[in-house]
Amino acid sequence: METTCIKFEVVDGVATISLNRPDVLNSFNFQMAKELQDALDLCAANAEIRCVVLTGEGRAFCAGQDLAEAIAEDAPSIAQIVETQYNPIIRRLREIEKPVIGCVNGVAAGAGANIAFACDITFAAESTSFIQSFSSIGLIPDSGGTFFLPRLIGMQRATALTFLANKVKATEAKAMGMIYETAPDEQLREVVASFAKDMATRPTKGLGLTKRALNLSLFNNLEDQLEVEKELQSQAGQTYDNREGINAFLEKRKPIFKGE
Repeated sequence: METTCIKFEVVDGVATISLNRPDVLNSFNFQMAKELQDALDLCAANAEIRCVVLTGEGRAFCAGQDLAEAIAEDAPSIAQIVETQYNPIIRRLREIEKPVIGCVNGVAAGAGANIAFACDITFAAESTSFIQSFSSIGLIPDSGGTFFLPRLIGMQRATALTFLANKVKATEAKAMGMIYETAPDEQLREVVASFAKDMATRPTKGLGLTKRALNLSLFNNLEDQLEVEKELQSQAGQTYDNREGINAFLEKRKPIFKGE
């Protein structure tokens, strides 16, 4: 796909999407948001892609909204920006039934932080800071921030961080459950690439159904979730990868999953 604001490549079943406006810390304008949405659609539709990595170019992951574009004379309303740019991105990240790995290579602020939290598993460079910067300009967290953050770290911490707009270092973020893992800055991409390559060899269909079940668990009571598990387990049990996993176990060999 042709792009101007992101980089996109697929290697060994792993699609890597890099936000590519480093001169403005990868802050979102309309074009970058549209290109990211299109890239995620491509990842969802292409069966050869079995894992997605989302990262940034330069010294930042994403600084949130490009305010210069947002306050331009002909700019859409803030509600329109949220509805057309950020909400579709968050929906795609959660609905794509493949692992989405966040590779946070630098500062993640505002919508940039919340996009990182919407990924399935997020790694961050040790020098990274996460900032809920919205209150600094009189706004509320968007891009799923008020949904994911309390679930990740609890209501008290989420409230304090969103009210105060304090920086949270990557090691602190890991300790409070905000992200999965940290890595030294110079090793982050190598660590994530190895992790994603492994994810791309796993039973993609089963992982996707697991992700669907986890998404539904955010809304269901126990009885409803047990029904979800029954239905999705039935689907998983009809996959090639389920049969291959069982055969490999019985034959005492490593399974070769196809993601089918």
